[in-house]
Amino acid sequence: MQTIQLKLREASAVLGVTPKDLQNLVQFGVLQPQRKDRFFVFDAALLLEAKVAFYLKESLGTSVPLLARFTREIFKDAERSKTGLFSNVSILSRPVRGKEVVKIEIPLQALARELEAQLPKTALLGDEASGRKRKGWKEEITSTFEEASGDLKGATDREIMDEIKMYRAQRKKSPEISVIALPQKKTA
Repeated sequence: MQTIQLKLREASAVLGVTPKDLQNLVQFGVLQPQRKDRFFVFDAALLLEAKVAFYLKESLGTSVPLLARFTREIFKDAERSKTGLFSNVSILSRPVRGKEVVKIEIPLQALARELEAQLPKTALLGDEASGRKRKGWKEEITSTFEEASGDLKGATDREIMDEIKMYRAQRKKSPEISVIALPQKKTA
């Protein structure tokens, strides 16, 4: 991975999440970035931790304490190969009273590659990531609104509200869960 240091807002842009979501992970102890002056600083390894935390949050819908515990355990012993790539990780979790473990596989290699592909965007962000408006933003947003109003001609308020509800329902979908039968051990 590249050697980088990003502020929280820049890191959130690279990860494709809102700064508030990333800040919540820091605030609740899921991620522990270093502080430089008054800012949290994210390096490449911490960005990968954040990527994995968001992956677990989206796919499992886990609580914050459990998410923090999973993330710590994954990166406590996460090994890099000689080429600098992480190996995939499996989490085994045993309930307090249970005897059988639950196994969760995390595609760490794929997430690291995805993050590598997102990192070049930081050079393009420039002032935009720090909250500054770029030149011509007013004209751009005005023309976008004009196009949208042209697209909405003839649409009723009810149709617009139904489309918004459908979009929100799509975003709230539960993660997909698949059951894969494992081969049974022979006992005789």
